[in-house]
Amino acid sequence: MPIKIPQSLPAAEILENENIFIMDEQRAVTQDIRPLKIGILNLMPTKEVTETQLLRLLSNTPLQIDVQLLTTATYQSKHTDAHHLSSFYKTFDEVKNKKFDGLIITGAPVERLEFDDIHYWEELCGIMDWANQNVFSTLYVCWGAFAGLYYNCNIKKRPLEKKISGIFRHRTLIPSDPLLRGFDEVFTAPHSRYSYVAREDIEKNEKLKLLAVSDEAGVYLAASKNFRQVYVTGHPEYDAETLKLEYERDINKGLNPDKPVNYFPGDDETGAPVNTWRSHAHLLYSNWLNYYVYQITPYDIEEIGK
Repeated sequence: MPIKIPQSLPAAEILENENIFIMDEQRAVTQDIRPLKIGILNLMPTKEVTETQLLRLLSNTPLQIDVQLLTTATYQSKHTDAHHLSSFYKTFDEVKNKKFDGLIITGAPVERLEFDDIHYWEELCGIMDWANQNVFSTLYVCWGAFAGLYYNCNIKKRPLEKKISGIFRHRTLIPSDPLLRGFDEVFTAPHSRYSYVAREDIEKNEKLKLLAVSDEAGVYLAASKNFRQVYVTGHPEYDAETLKLEYERDINKGLNPDKPVNYFPGDDETGAPVNTWRSHAHLLYSNWLNYYVYQITPYDIEEIGK
């Protein structure tokens, strides 16, 4: 949240130059507050697990959040109870006439398919087009980031010879960006994917800024310069044991997966993994909610897109 200080205080100029968000007394007195309306388009097969992970991160701010869970109409989840979906989720058709302050589009286990071969690709394109007009800021996660970068920026995902799975070190590239406020210069985050986007494709796009990278895992965090789209190629929302469960699932499928790197204590898969990325995950989501959404979204939500 912003700090409220007199605009004439000498520290104000220093803090503003450091890109620290401050609010003068006049703005504080006149500021209106309302709940943020956030949608979650949950494309993961284990929807209840994913929604819990994301809601945990969204709840760690003083802001009041009004969450709407969303699912596709053109593809019915095979791993989520139908009653759960009908009770808590809506389809795009049910919300397309509404505005949202923020939208999260999750990953999906379809990375090795071409976009046009995915059952719900046409519907997802319609959702992303709608979001660009009716959502103030959209957060794309993992495969969702590849889909968003392709649809919004014509940046293609590239296949990997082997799945990237594990916990990787990342470097911040623009520490002054509000999305990275409070980040350590080096931080860890999970990755679990079969694709990547090239760093040079991000850097040569005039609409984007590259915010964090990994020497091993490549591009991690990028955003549009107008704050409206954020792309995260990893899974900061993952719990400590999520990669372990995915690893065991792939073994049971006969995929002969590599062991997640930098993950099991002493590289011993019988050990309990330790969560070393939780603080970064909470900070990323709270920064997105605060600086990319709350501080600049219109108070009258109907003004979004006008």
